[in-house]
Formats: sequence, C-alpha cells, structure tokens
Amino acid sequence: MQSITRPQTQESQCFHCHQPIPRGLNLTVTIQDSEQPMCCYGCQSVAQTIIDQGLFHYYKFREVDADGIPQALVPDQLQALNEQVKAYDDPDIQREFVRTSNDSSTAEVTLAVEGMTCAACAWLIERQLNATQGVEHVVVNASTDRVHVKWDANQCQLSDILAAIHAVGYRALPFQQADLEQSFEKKRRSYILRLGVAGLASMQTMMVAFGLYYDDIDDMHRLYFWWVSLLFTAPVIVYSCQPFFANAIRALRARTVNMDVPVSLAMALAFVASFYATIFDTGEIYYECVSMFAFLLLSGRYLELLAKHRAIANAANLMKLIPAIAEREEDGQWHKVMVKYLQAGDSIRVKPGEPLPVDGRLQTATAWCDESLLTGESRPVAKRAGDQLYAGSVNQHSPITLTVTGTHQDTLLSSIVSLQDTAMEQKPRFARFADVVGRYFVFATLLIAAVTFTSWMFLDPADAFWITLSVLVATCPCALALAAPTAMSGAINRLNRGGILIKNATILEGLGRIKTLCVDKTGTLTQGRFSIIDAWYHPDQDSDHLKQIAHSIENYSEHPLARPFQQLAEQAVQLSEVDNLPGQGLSATYADTEFRIGSLAYIRQWHPELTSPLPKANVLLCDRNGLLAAFQVDDELRPDALAMINWFKQRRIHVVMLTGDDQRRAQLLASELGIEDVRAGLKPADKLNAVKALQQDGPVMMVGDGINDAPVLAQADASLTFASGTELAQAGSDGVILNGRLNALQKVFDVGALTKRVIRQNFIWALGYNAVVLPMAVTGHVGPLWAMLGMSASSLIVVTNSLRLMRKS
Repeated sequence: MQSITRPQTQESQCFHCHQPIPRGLNLTVTIQDSEQPMCCYGCQSVAQTIIDQGLFHYYKFREVDADGIPQALVPDQLQALNEQVKAYDDPDIQREFVRTSNDSSTAEVTLAVEGMTCAACAWLIERQLNATQGVEHVVVNASTDRVHVKWDANQCQLSDILAAIHAVGYRALPFQQADLEQSFEKKRRSYILRLGVAGLASMQTMMVAFGLYYDDIDDMHRLYFWWVSLLFTAPVIVYSCQPFFANAIRALRARTVNMDVPVSLAMALAFVASFYATIFDTGEIYYECVSMFAFLLLSGRYLELLAKHRAIANAANLMKLIPAIAEREEDGQWHKVMVKYLQAGDSIRVKPGEPLPVDGRLQTATAWCDESLLTGESRPVAKRAGDQLYAGSVNQHSPITLTVTGTHQDTLLSSIVSLQDTAMEQKPRFARFADVVGRYFVFATLLIAAVTFTSWMFLDPADAFWITLSVLVATCPCALALAAPTAMSGAINRLNRGGILIKNATILEGLGRIKTLCVDKTGTLTQGRFSIIDAWYHPDQDSDHLKQIAHSIENYSEHPLARPFQQLAEQAVQLSEVDNLPGQGLSATYADTEFRIGSLAYIRQWHPELTSPLPKANVLLCDRNGLLAAFQVDDELRPDALAMINWFKQRRIHVVMLTGDDQRRAQLLASELGIEDVRAGLKPADKLNAVKALQQDGPVMMVGDGINDAPVLAQADASLTFASGTELAQAGSDGVILNGRLNALQKVFDVGALTKRVIRQNFIWALGYNAVVLPMAVTGHVGPLWAMLGMSASSLIVVTNSLRLMRKS
C-alpha cells in the first residue's frame, strides 16, 4: 500500500465505497497490479485488508445497480459465492461494526436489510435467523430496516448470518452510521423514479379513460385507446410495481403472507384482465386503476421512508462528526494515526475547536468542552484533570491531552446510537397486537375475496371480477401495519432531541398507570457534585492564606468531599509529612506548623472541647493552637428538583425518597422539596424490598444513578438514570437522561401520553375504515378506483398523524 502523486478531480470515485475523492488527497491500494484510488484512510485500510486476505472476488462480483455503479457490500450472488462474504469474518474488518464481550464468546451486530416492508417481512427474517445454529438473540425492526443479532462466535460466523438472510430473499449488510445517508439517498432516488413513471402513466391513462366514458365512441377508437393505455401501463407493472411483486413472491416462497400479497394480486389481476380484454377486444379494462394504485402506494411508501429517516437520522448523524484521524503520542512525539487503531491507555492530543475522537480521561489541568452534541446543553462545561471526556465533545480553548478509555463501539456516543437502535427494536404491546392482527387480516382479506368472487359468480358473473378486485384493494391492511411503528419512531426521535435516550420503548405505553415515583437522593435529586455551601474563617487570620492551606492539603485526598477544596485556591503551598486517615481527615506540616483538616471528631483529638462556629459544618481546619476555619460541604440540589416533585404531586403520583444516606441529611433535603415519605439508611436489598412492597399498590417508576440502584432500577416497572450515573445503573434502566435535568421525567410522561393517543387514533382510523369499506366493497358499492383512493388515503392519514410526534416540543 502506498501513496502516489497524480492529479485528482472532485468527480473521481473511491474504488472501495464509490464516494467522491476530495481534491488533493492521493491514496491508493494496489489491486491486481493496478493502483486504485481511495477517498480516505478508512477505505484504504479496509481495502488493503481485503486484498491481503486474498479476497479480490469481493470486488469482482459486486452487484451493479441501474446506474452502472457497483454496490460495494454484500452481493446478490451470496448463495452461489458463499466464500465472498467470508471477508466479513475478518477481525480487522469487524472492528468497525461488531461488538464483542470480553468475558464470553458472544458477539452482536446491527445489519441493514433491503426489501423489508412490513411486520411479515420482519417475522420471516426473525424465524430464519432463529433457526441458524449459534444465533442467540434476534430482533428485527421493519421501521428502520435493521436486524440486531447476537450469536456465539464459536458456533457460527457473521457470514453464516448474512447467507441465512439472503436465503429467504433479502439483501443484508453490516450497518454503519456513516452509510445511512448513502442508503437513504439511494432508496429515495429509486422511489422518485418509480413514482415518476407511475405518475406519468396515471395522468395519461386517466385522460384516455375520460375519452372512453363517452357512449358514442366507435369500436376502432375505443380499441386504439385501450392499446395506448396498455403502452403506458406496462412500464408501471414492470418497473414501478416491482418492489410489491418481489416482496409478495418472497413471502409466498416462505409460506407466509404480507400486506404486499393482496396488493400485488389486485394489480396483477387487474392488468391481466385488461390485457386480455385488449388482445381479444372483449371485457373491461382497468389500466387507469393499476397506474393510479401504484402511484398512490408508492407515494405512501415514500412518505413512510421520509418518516423513518427523520426518526433514525438524528442520533446516527452524530457519528459523522467524529474525526477519522487523531494525534497519538509515541516515543515523546505526536503522530497522526487512524482513530480505529487507538487503544485504551493511549495518550492523544486534541487541538482547540476540534471534536474528541474517543472517550478519555483528561490529563491537562483544566479544559472547557462543548457537550451540546451529547446533552443538548449549549454552555461549555468546565473539566479538571481526571474528569471523563466523551467522543463528539468539542475542545473549546487550548490544546488538551487525554488518556483513551473507550474507542469505536465503546464510546458514549456509540452507546447513544446503540440505545436508540435498541429502543427502535422494542415492540410495545400495541405494536405486537398490530403485527398479529395485520398478519391475520391479510389471510382474512384473501379468504373474503375468494368468497366474494364465488358468491358473485352465482349472483352476477359479469360483476364478480371487479367487485373482488375492489375487496382486495380496499381492505389491504397497510394503514394498520403503519399505525404503531411510525408513531413509536416519532416518539423516540422526539425524546432523543430532548436529551433522553429510551432503551426500552415498552415503558411509553405504561407511564399512564404509574402510581409511585421512587427517587434516589445523591446524584438524582442532587447533582452528585459537592461544593462549599458555607465557610467561616478565624477573624485574626488571612482567609486567602487559610484557603491555600486547605487547598494544598486536600489535593492529597481523593474523597468526594475534597473536590471543592481543590478549586478553593489557584496556588498551592509546599507541604511535608502529609498523612491521610481514611474516614477522618488529613494532617500536614507547613512552615514548621502542623495542620489538620477533616471531621469534627478528628479535630477534637487535638482540641477535645472544640465546638464549630457553623452549626452544619462537616469539614474543619485547625493547628495546634485552635480552630482556623470551618466549612459546610454538601451536595448541590438540582435546580429543577422542586418543580419536578410538585409536578408529580399535582398528578397524584406518590413520591418516595429511597436513599442510603443517614436519616438526618435525607430528612433535611426532603423537607426542602416537600417529600413526605422518606426511607433513609437503606442497603440495595432494602431498596429492592421497598419497591416490591410499593408495587403491591400499583406500577412504580424508579430514578437513580448509583451502583446500589441497579437492582431496584431493574425491578421497577419503569426506570430512568443519568448519563453521569454508573454503567451498571444504566444497564438496568429503561432510559438514560443525557442533559442532567430532572424535568426530563415530565417530557417522558408527556411524550408517552401523546404516543398512546396517536397510536390509538391510528388504530381507530385503520380498523374503522376497514370495517366501513369492507361491506361496501363486498356488496359492489365501491369500485376499484375508489377502493384504491380510499386505501391509499387511509395510509397517508396514519403516516401524517404519526409525524406529529416529530414536531419540536
């Protein structure tokens, strides 16, 4: 692999991903003795790995699309060329999209699947993968066209999973956030082209149809108009309707049905009947119905595509802002390396104005970071040495250095996107209900159509065909299939924009039944950040000098109470004989004078009769002569805690404080917030038992952030934690609050209530429409054209109603 100097134009394409190559970038890979251009270091690295593994056929057999551009990922010839996808089993290639567990052989990946249109498609793929040896867990989401798979790497490979999906007729590839826009644009162009063909044909066939409505038209002109309509409708059937036919055939091959089966059957029957009438000059034609139906269906699918993209692009676009190259320290020098090659423990440098490429701990004394990308907060956040920094944050001022703690799939930003995907994959009760009803509804539609045709053949054979056609079209459950998924996608997108990540979307349907809210104290009602609330300094001493001494001594402590003192002064004094007694305090010598700082009991070892001038002082500074300073150090209350508690009280939700802190401190904070039910001094098991007891009276929601809150978060009917909380707490919760605001709880409740209302409206409309139109279609009161208009309008109404959830709140 080498770089060569030759002119590049903006129109040049990368051999690997076929994206434009930036001007001035000259990267190549030698492939079969020819230098092939690359657009970035990432493509160069992956392409070189593929060639080094002897997998040139990966490029040789790539599928070519309608524009003649090779599709760079899994080809349609997967089943015949199984060895080709073996490239995805290479660890270097998997590093970018496969998440693995350090303590087990379990691996997981998110796949992008082309061709899914409804719940039946998702069910088919899920059934196929569950039958694959080694696959442990599968969740298929038809709303986002993604499949999340967990498998035992000792029993099967990623290539086996890709091949299994292809075996049932779908095209799968590892999903990467950077490919989202490219995939969306490809689908969008495809829909626009198909829409254009169907729209043009609809206009022409409708004009011809108006001419045929006149009774005095002679047979020669009538037949001429029929052939003209056939000429315009044929491209619609062959090209515009291809996705419907492909999905229907795929489902029938798997011995199941989806909503494209009745749609395809209706269009195929209408076209075949019209074609027969045109050839033999007998019967009726339905060309205008076919072309108009295709146009309206494609319009609905296109709007659904836009809604899906809006729902998933918000968090996915964050990954685009992560730089591909970082500066790593090697042998005292800074060298530019690909971010994908950074490892935990590396030291990297980030210049002012640049985003952090990975998660890490700050080595520089201070820093200011803009974390709005993650939290939605526009104000820069002050950081000190040892603080955790996150990928995607922007360094605001001077250059900083940090120690890498997480890369690629291990960063908070990747976790955010993963959490969103997890939430999208969850199916609440009403979504599962829609899946089941929709599947049986298709069977019922086909059965009713068969009965209708048989009955009308006895009653009026001349009308049997078009009445059956109307039944197939009018009762297609498209709106029912869209009712829940589009609404859930909109709700999750709305919460993401508000700084709230929902891991388990099922909680949105149960928030209205919550009877009790349990809140932890430290880190939940408070910010988990200690500060000096009040201070007293000896009147005969220089307060600034005392601050310097306190600051210098506490720099030797890692206790949370020491953090505020470490910012008390800018300069430290030189100490000697520093001694740290955990749980008591510290002692040190400065200028031949001994000092102590710590608890009252610790200070009384020198001055037994000493009393504090501050009633609530919990940190004191003294020397051998007496008390020098007293400090009240306490946790800062979240500014919106009182408003949040009052909001829940107004809704008659019982608020309970569950804390491991002592009763006096807990009661003091509870009195300030108006919480009457306080349970203090609790161990994790005690908290768990308390929640179980409260659940006897109704569903319970828990909000906490500590390690000791993890069991109770998992036990509660709904739970939220903060991004600043422990990983264990986040793992047990249903959602994560990124912006650190307690009013996020109100937003979750409001969005949950709105989501249920929108889904209920969608169901009522979808089921109500079918209940009304079915008897009218069966009895012959609704013609094929009006049936197509009604069904399409029903789907558009459902999608439009769900889009309300994506409005800014």
